Amino acid sequence: MKSLITTLICIVSICSAQPKKYSIHTVAFYNFENLFDTINNPLTNDDEWTPKGFQHWDSKKYNQKLHNLSQVLAEIGTTENTNAPTLIGCSEIENRTVLDDLIKQPYISDKDYGIIHYDSPDKRGIDVALLYQKKHFKPTSYTNIPLIIYSKERKQDVPTKIQDNTEDEAEISLDNHRIFTRDQLLVTGYLENEEIHIIVNHWPSRSGGEKKSSPLREAAGALNRKIIDSLQRINPNAKVITMGDLNDGPFNNSLKKMLNTKSKKEEVPPLGIFNPFEAMANKGFGTIAYRDSWDIFDQVMVTQSLIQNDYKQFQFWKAGIYNKPFLIQTTGPYKGYPKRHSATEIGFSDHFPVYVYLIKEKR
Repeated sequence: MKSLITTLICIVSICSAQPKKYSIHTVAFYNFENLFDTINNPLTNDDEWTPKGFQHWDSKKYNQKLHNLSQVLAEIGTTENTNAPTLIGCSEIENRTVLDDLIKQPYISDKDYGIIHYDSPDKRGIDVALLYQKKHFKPTSYTNIPLIIYSKERKQDVPTKIQDNTEDEAEISLDNHRIFTRDQLLVTGYLENEEIHIIVNHWPSRSGGEKKSSPLREAAGALNRKIIDSLQRINPNAKVITMGDLNDGPFNNSLKKMLNTKSKKEEVPPLGIFNPFEAMANKGFGTIAYRDSWDIFDQVMVTQSLIQNDYKQFQFWKAGIYNKPFLIQTTGPYKGYPKRHSATEIGFSDHFPVYVYLIKEKR
């Protein structure tokens, strides 16, 4: 009898020590940097990205750009998850057509990505969108929420276009001084029968300088917080992921003041927001470089409901910056920077993509 009891205890101990298995999904964001088609749109400022424009943007260059971006998308997060990202927020896309062309590329065509996209009022014609693998994510609702902001400068002092070092423009209406920028895209759906909300952002640029333009991004942060608040009023346990090119780092007012983001899980209050990229910024990592200074403009943040460590439902696991060697410039004055388009080579983007993993115990 003692021998039998000992054997049973050993069997129970071995079974309890078996590693748990998890369902894992990668959620990514990537600024595609000037993903324009070759057709001139008379309603937007896209002349530069046409065959006769400054970039001499023809079909060969366009198709190479699609090929390059699809290669990146296929590989983001594959160190921990063999599948390409289930959800991909994207920015700097001209229209729905370029996304239709992108998801047909051989690297990712088998993933059967769906597209959620709206045209934004940005006069350069660039928008945000969400790609999703149809077999894993089922959208139930989606909408674009405009960011309504105005310039406080006098009419005669306001140029119709402002441009910063990232080639991101804001156009100001001379009638009412409204600054036209990207909408914030809100998508709700089910990830393996679990409701998730995603907000995709591309906040106003640093045109005119960081300090002068900061109120514009603070307004974007306030709108983002308002969207999250509205979801949490309906369901305090709403699982919200907000991501994008914020044109601000984790320590700027748009995040720390308007969103009240926290870098440590234990510091996140109920209904609060956890930003895993703040810790990376503290260590000197970056997604974009300017004058040899790195910052993390591209971020993915989650609400407190996704950091409960109860893996019976999907929870945040960890985050990363996808900065593999093939994405990095190896020569010239921009050595070490993200490998972007140049006069002699079609690169990838001036941003590195970012991602987080969501995991849940398999039953």
